[in-house]
Amino acid sequence: MARPRQPTLQASETISISSSSSSPERAVYDDTDFFNAQRNDSQSSLGVASLRDMTMSSSLELEHRISPVSRLPPELLIYCFAKLNSSLDLRSCMLVSKTWSRNAVDLLWHRPLCDTWAHLLNVVQSVRKEDSYYPYFALVKRLNLSNLSDQISDGTVQPFMCCKRIERLTLTGCTKLTDHGVVSIVNGSNSLLALDITGLDAVTDHTLGAVAEHCPRLQGLNITDCSKVTDESLVAVAKRCRHLKRLKLNNCSLVTDESVTTVARNCPAMLEIDLHNCRQITNESITALLSRGRQLRELRVAHCSSITNSAFLELPKHLAFDSLRILDLTACFQLQDEAVEKIIDTSPRLRNLVLAKCKDITDRSVIAITRLGKNLHYIHLGHCAQITDAAVIQLVRMCNRIRYIDLACCHRLTDQSVKQLATLPKLRRIGLVKCQAITDRSIMALAKATSEPTAKAVGPSLLERVHLSYCVHLTLQGIHALLNRCPKLTHLSLTGVQAFFLREDLTAFCRDPPQEFTEHQRHMFCVFSGPKVNKLRDYLNSEQLFDTEGTMYDDREGESGDADQQVTGMMHATGLGVDDDEMNEEDEAGEGSQYGAEADV
Repeated sequence: MARPRQPTLQASETISISSSSSSPERAVYDDTDFFNAQRNDSQSSLGVASLRDMTMSSSLELEHRISPVSRLPPELLIYCFAKLNSSLDLRSCMLVSKTWSRNAVDLLWHRPLCDTWAHLLNVVQSVRKEDSYYPYFALVKRLNLSNLSDQISDGTVQPFMCCKRIERLTLTGCTKLTDHGVVSIVNGSNSLLALDITGLDAVTDHTLGAVAEHCPRLQGLNITDCSKVTDESLVAVAKRCRHLKRLKLNNCSLVTDESVTTVARNCPAMLEIDLHNCRQITNESITALLSRGRQLRELRVAHCSSITNSAFLELPKHLAFDSLRILDLTACFQLQDEAVEKIIDTSPRLRNLVLAKCKDITDRSVIAITRLGKNLHYIHLGHCAQITDAAVIQLVRMCNRIRYIDLACCHRLTDQSVKQLATLPKLRRIGLVKCQAITDRSIMALAKATSEPTAKAVGPSLLERVHLSYCVHLTLQGIHALLNRCPKLTHLSLTGVQAFFLREDLTAFCRDPPQEFTEHQRHMFCVFSGPKVNKLRDYLNSEQLFDTEGTMYDDREGESGDADQQVTGMMHATGLGVDDDEMNEEDEAGEGSQYGAEADV
């Protein structure tokens, strides 16, 4: 007689609300989740039919109970469901059987999509429903309302008061929110790991006080542009949220050394801290962060103008910061070569170094930076006007993995520097705004083109973004060669280059200038980006613009004095100069810099 079939093991009928048992293991903190909406946000706002409304015959249910796939343990089912990119597919899985539904619902609802008002209303209706088959309010782990920032108010977020298992809350740009709305969500949210309230100017210490009281597991906090926040609440957060790893205090003008040093003492796991434009920060904060933050990977103190050499020179001897990868010291005007040398000595694995507008640094600093070798990928030396060709050439020889370099307003540089920069095999972006000594020789080197017919052929350039505004010696022929030899080029700035901004047939491919520009700046604005770069290339290739048998410049070393006078006259006529202080900062610094208020990015 056949042996009786053993009863099929079923998943527990109890609905678990633990993320460890109902969904795949996820990283405690994800950089992109904290600040940006995700491309794979679940679309639970589409709505899921209640299992009570499903019609399934007893024979079909029996078939699913005994089918091999139904005997898979929950862990494997969840693993398979997690591979589905479409929320509609997940919704379909929920309708297959109770077992599948229980193991798919968490994946569908952990990050409800609230990108439109209709979707938000569906989510609100579900989380407020008292007799739903699943407790949807307990399944929401990540809530992002930034896509509806101009419509979100205190009343809008009240329905989410019941969602006490939220781990990541993003309210970026929801300027209508006040302390009342944010606190209503934060209260009782012991699971909160990351909070982003960027741009909520109405938020005060009351909100951060609630965060300190209710969110002991907090790891990421972004209060950029929350100008009413003071040291009082930040000190409380630092003392009670000791797991903090990422902290952004950009433009929090009331923040002082008191709160930053408290963070340094109480949050040993700190990985990233951003103090951009916190102008009351001094050397004390920087020394404390570096001395105690042995795991610190990113430190940004741009426009903290009170920082001096002592912030680094007074660090404990023989201390090394092997974890530090990104250091932004933009516009720390008082820094000098001694500080840069100390930074390089103690941070040998720096990858991104920004010294823009540190006007006192010289070739001595650049020579020190060369010790970073292959670790250096990103270097910004804009407005470091004392740097010469000799230092740049040595930098390229020692750090041949540089992908981005900005030398805007380094007016001592010539074609010799750019020719050396063109040899960098991984170079993607270069900023040469107002390097007015460079000529088409530099452009041809960047394009890896040559006028010698017997020269060895080279592959196309990898350049993606090139900033050449106010390089007044450049010609149309040189830029044409650059366009043809750089197929990956997506951005080309030529503002103030006479060969371009004076030609209406070429400026037709430019993007529109920023509205805040003056009439004079709008006239000279000439920036090509995105598809318009390709259109410009196609247009130039379709026109007979040059004498192809001629050369675009005279290879003789001597230059015509008359030509120099003509260029100088043109610069005066257009209001340009090597040290033109009248130019808007967005135009001058932004065009080679992603750290300023960029005009062309």
